[in-house]
Amino acid sequence: MELLSTTFWSAGGSRHGMAERLGYSRSKANALIAGLLEQGLLTEAGPRASTGGRRPEHLRLHADLGVLLAADIGATSLDLAVLQPDLTVLARHGEAIDVRDGPGVVLARVRQRLRELLQKQGVAPRRVLGIGMGVPGPVNFGAGQLVNPPLMPGWDSFSIRDYLREDYAAPVFVDNDVNLMALGELWRLQRQLPNFLVIKVGTGIGCGIVCHGEVYRGAAGSAGDVGHICVDQQGPRCHCGNVGCVEAMAAGPAIVRMAQAAAERGESPALAAVLRNQGRIEAIDVGHASRAGDASANAIIQRAGNLIGQMLASVVNFFNPSHVFIGGGITQIGPLFLAAVRHSVYQRSLALSTRHLEIQYTPLGTEAGVVGAGVLAMHETLKARGVAPT
Repeated sequence: MELLSTTFWSAGGSRHGMAERLGYSRSKANALIAGLLEQGLLTEAGPRASTGGRRPEHLRLHADLGVLLAADIGATSLDLAVLQPDLTVLARHGEAIDVRDGPGVVLARVRQRLRELLQKQGVAPRRVLGIGMGVPGPVNFGAGQLVNPPLMPGWDSFSIRDYLREDYAAPVFVDNDVNLMALGELWRLQRQLPNFLVIKVGTGIGCGIVCHGEVYRGAAGSAGDVGHICVDQQGPRCHCGNVGCVEAMAAGPAIVRMAQAAAERGESPALAAVLRNQGRIEAIDVGHASRAGDASANAIIQRAGNLIGQMLASVVNFFNPSHVFIGGGITQIGPLFLAAVRHSVYQRSLALSTRHLEIQYTPLGTEAGVVGAGVLAMHETLKARGVAPT
């Protein structure tokens, strides 16, 4: 029933709070809650802080409902977790991968690691309620398949659901990785912000769109593919085939290329030292050099931030969000990047669009993807069972 979904999205709450959220009378809410407690679907988790009078009991989804499996697959990393229905993390694992190895190699790792996490928790596969997975490419959400993903050519139309069904009877839900980040922030905010954007900057650049309190995926699942918006008609060729895409000019690989060129030209002693010592430069090294006062590193970060801000200004003018949350590996590069994005957005956007706009790094940070995968698994499982609004 809808009360279970409300409990999940509000991260638990009191009887009175549940009644207010749903517009139920106290007597109706109490009767429904009593029934769900008796069925073992809800549990009382101790008293909440008092606001005057008797301290109300905190309600949450019962842990005995089962567990959720969350998988956040990035272009170069894999983050897995086993979670309780209220998204409490029971076990977690992360490792480096390369999605270009293809679905056979990557998903075999996913299956093996999830099996190991469940075994360590003593949880049988039949106890899995739902599985949520994020991937770095456009997804046909209804079919759970990637569609012509630029970073993952070998994954086109591969059935991730069928592959995982060999191990689990639970439903499998697949979405773009930045949509998962948006879901994670939506859950953290308890759906209190109805219109906001989440930008992920890593190997690629994508945007999760929350509109009227729901993740907006578009007609074919490709909404938010902002990495291929052109910011320079004379720019370099992108892997999508076009030129001047912001992803080709300002994502992680572009920052690394600019840093390596600066090091080889002798413009940056700090980056040249990194190249000599490590044989390569990573985006995080550019951040370290910037914080140490390296002028070339500062210029590289500001250029990338300005280009992303240029793209984002158009999106802000079009969508008029209240907040923009920026996540992904590039957030580790430091505050200068965020400052450059903000400056570019505020300079290029209409005054009305930015009057109350807040731009910040994602509060969930590195947790956003795996939390979002858990949100996807639980929310869609509740919907499939007819207990959540569609």
